[in-house]
Amino acid sequence: MRTIAALLVSCSAAFPQTPGDRALDYLVNLIRLETANPPGNETRAARYLKKIADAEGIPNELLGDDPNRLSFLARLKGTGELRPLLIMAHTDVVPADPTQWTSPPFAANIRDGVLYGRGAEDTLQLVAAEMAVMVELKRRGVKLKRDIIFLGESDEEAGSTAIQWIVKNAWHKIDAEFALNEAGYNVPVKSGSRLFFVQTSEKVPTRIKLIARGTAGHGSLPRADNPVVHLARAIDKIASAEMPVKFDTTTRRMFEELVKVPEYAQLAMAIPMIEKGSTMVVREIGKRNMGLASILSTTVSPTMLAAGTKINVIPNIAEAQIDIRRLPSETQEEIHDRMRKLINDPAVEVAPAGGQQMPATEPSSLTSALYKTMESVLLAAHPNGRVIPYMTSGGTDGAFLRDRGMAVYGVPFFEQEAGGHLHGNDERISISNLARGTELLLKVVTEVSR
Repeated sequence: MRTIAALLVSCSAAFPQTPGDRALDYLVNLIRLETANPPGNETRAARYLKKIADAEGIPNELLGDDPNRLSFLARLKGTGELRPLLIMAHTDVVPADPTQWTSPPFAANIRDGVLYGRGAEDTLQLVAAEMAVMVELKRRGVKLKRDIIFLGESDEEAGSTAIQWIVKNAWHKIDAEFALNEAGYNVPVKSGSRLFFVQTSEKVPTRIKLIARGTAGHGSLPRADNPVVHLARAIDKIASAEMPVKFDTTTRRMFEELVKVPEYAQLAMAIPMIEKGSTMVVREIGKRNMGLASILSTTVSPTMLAAGTKINVIPNIAEAQIDIRRLPSETQEEIHDRMRKLINDPAVEVAPAGGQQMPATEPSSLTSALYKTMESVLLAAHPNGRVIPYMTSGGTDGAFLRDRGMAVYGVPFFEQEAGGHLHGNDERISISNLARGTELLLKVVTEVSR
C-alpha cells in the first residue's frame, strides 16, 4: 500500500495544477484507498497525506494508539500574532454495497464531469480540499499571522475514538481559536439567491435499546406476555409521539434569515407558533421540508430489531435499537425518562445502546473573525447570497472541540449535490463543485490568517 500511495503522489506531482485540480487528484486517490469503517484502516489515508506533505516540506506527523487507524496532522507556521486555525475532516467512510451502485464505490470513476465514490461527500472531498489548501499556501509562501493546523482524523463514522484520544493526549497540538469542519453546504434557490448554511450547532446522538421480556412458548398458543408484541407497541408509542418543540439561538436565527428569502417567506407565520411550542406547525413544516422540522425537536427513529430463532416459537426476549437525536438543551436522562413514560410498560426496559457518545454543547459564535470572514468571502463571490447558521440533525467530531471551548463551523463551500446521496448509493460530487469549494476554502483560510 505504501508503494501504491507513493506512486500516486509522484504521478500527481508531475503536472502543474490549480488547487481544484490538486483536490480532485487527492480525492480520487483517497477514495481508492478504501477506508470503510468498519474496519477503517485509515492509516492508509494518513500515510498518503504524509507522502504529500513530506514532498511539499510541510511539517506533519501521524497520531493515535492503533497502528491501523492513525490520524494525520500537519501545521503551517505563522507569526503567532493570532491564535491558530484548525481545518479538519475525517478520513473514514461508511461501508458501501457495490451491488447497489452503478459503478464500484471505491473505483472513483468520473462520468459526465461527476466523480462517483464512497466518501465523495462525506468527507473525503473536504480532506482533499484541505490538503490542497495546505499545499497551495506553502507553495505561495503566504505570510500567515496564525498557524494553520490540518487534522485528518480517523473513526468519525463509528466511535469518534480518534478525536477523543487526540483531545485527551494531544490537545496542545490542535488547540486553536476556531475550526472548520464538515456538515455545512450551499444550495441555489429559484429567486437567484444562493444559501450558504454554516453549521454552528448540532443535535446529540442518544441511542437507546428497548428490551422486552416474556415467557417462551409455542407459537400456536398466543401469550399475553409475548415480548414481540410488547416491543412492537413500545416502538409505535415512541415513534409516533410528538416531542417538545423548541427554538435555540441557532435555529431561531436560521428561521429569521430564511424568511428573507422568497421561497421561505411563508415560514414567517410559523415563527411565533414555534416559539409557543406548537407541534402542529412542525408537522406541517415536515410535510414540505423534513430537514427543517427535524431540528425543532428531538427525533426518534427505530432502526434495528432482534427477536426469536424460529417462526413457531415465542421468544423470551425481543430487542430494538432506536436512533434518537436530542436537542442540545435536553439531557440524556430527560430523554430516557420521557421514553419510559411514553411506553408505560413494565415488560419493556429502556437502556442506553452504547457506542458513540457525544457531548451537548453551546452554539459557535456568529461574531468570531472566522464566521465574519466566511460571510465576507461568500457574499463577495455571491452578492445575492445569504449566509445562514444552522443546526445539523446529525453529529460530528466537532462536538468534542466545542466541549473544550473551541468554536467550530461546518463549511458551506460545497454545493449540496442533487438527489442527496450522503451515505447513500452512488455518492458523488461534480468536479466543478469540488473546484469551487476548494477555492472558497482557500480564500477564507487565507483571509482569516493574514
